[in-house]
Amino acid sequence: VQLQASGGGLVQAGDSLRLSCAASGRTFSSVRMGWFRQAPGKEREFVAAISWSGSTSTIADSVKGRFTISIDNAKNTVFLQMNSLKPEDTAIYFCASGKFLASNSRLYSVWGQGTLVTVSS
Repeated sequence: VQLQASGGGLVQAGDSLRLSCAASGRTFSSVRMGWFRQAPGKEREFVAAISWSGSTSTIADSVKGRFTISIDNAKNTVFLQMNSLKPEDTAIYFCASGKFLASNSRLYSVWGQGTLVTVSS
């Protein structure tokens, strides 16, 4: 599996963005897809994860109520809808795939290149 993240950009506080993660190559129904983010000088942080079927998902408390994860199986693409963005959401956002619906980044074996989200106040 190869992953390509896109959709980042510069926005103002309160705006919305939708990130996309396109998966190519071999994909399996058992794959779990996750979004992580890493702000400058900080450790990588779990944001959200979803099963390939879309039936199960989990989201970090820090973004709950503002971010939503979804998947389009026909397009092999996972989305992260981010609403009411805050300056503290500024980070590089990475998508990843693994076997478990987990918040531990070590459980994800394939990573995309990341897309930068900058939220100005």
